[in-house]
Amino acid sequence: MRLHGSGRFLAVALAGLTLSVPALAETTLRIGTVLAPDDPMGQGLEKFATEVGEATGGEVVVEVFHNSQLGDTTEMLDQARAGANVGTVTDVARLSEFVPSLAIMSAPFLFDTYEDADKFALSDAYLGWGDELAENAGLVMLASNWYQGARHALTQKPIASPEDLSGVRMRTIGAPVWIETIRAMGAEPTPIPWGEVYSALQLGTIDAAEAQPTAIRGAKLYEVIKNVTLTGHIQLVTALVVSADSWNQISPENQEIVRNLAVENGRYASGLTIAMGDDAMAEVAAAGVAVAEVDLEPFREAVAPVYEMLDLTSEADLVHEVLGK
Repeated sequence: MRLHGSGRFLAVALAGLTLSVPALAETTLRIGTVLAPDDPMGQGLEKFATEVGEATGGEVVVEVFHNSQLGDTTEMLDQARAGANVGTVTDVARLSEFVPSLAIMSAPFLFDTYEDADKFALSDAYLGWGDELAENAGLVMLASNWYQGARHALTQKPIASPEDLSGVRMRTIGAPVWIETIRAMGAEPTPIPWGEVYSALQLGTIDAAEAQPTAIRGAKLYEVIKNVTLTGHIQLVTALVVSADSWNQISPENQEIVRNLAVENGRYASGLTIAMGDDAMAEVAAAGVAVAEVDLEPFREAVAPVYEMLDLTSEADLVHEVLGK
């Protein structure tokens, strides 16, 4: 088609206008996890990624990396603190190095239900600690209600009391509240990356581990352990954390969208954890592992001093106050 006179002028003007309008800014958040894609956390992250892209019109893109592709949890947190575009789902106790009060989320025998943990994670007190984390460590917690399940003892020999764990080298998370809890339970805490647990058990580098049902199944630990004792000593409530440098590139409007979807999908993933937990443990038992219940009172008594040891008594009181207990 041929353009004449004012028509040609208008076309040129419109073309110039089109070229002068900048494209919408796109921010990518790279989220890694040490868990498998079919783990509830992995499924929750994939759903979160899809919904963030849709709700922000593609202005925020979430890329998910499973099975430690971006490193172990501690490595991913270190990368995020250094300003790299990396985030992860982490147990909150790892963050207590920067805000000591956060350790309470992984304190032993504290939360009775997921709903309790979810309620406290949205309390003013807890959100205030999140603000401190951003200021002190350059890490932003989008939501802290991603529940991974109750942690149980995985051993080669049956256990019925803390005395049975004496001398047992048990893998745990490398944060003080985890280390002191496992020590109080009678074992020798041995922090190593999650991706190394299978081979360490297989080779006898460690004697035991502790993990939640879906992770036991996901990592196939039933192939290298003989017993699961249902201690439920810690409810693993985790947080979706990203680098503050990456977060600050997102508009306030999109930040609100992303935070709300992080909370919603934390509940979604947590629902999967709860629904899949019994099936996972049934599969572990079907693989030949002895799954046993145990009197928890001796374990509760053994770990009680951990609160005072780590100066978490006032935080525990705060939890009870928020929950009205």
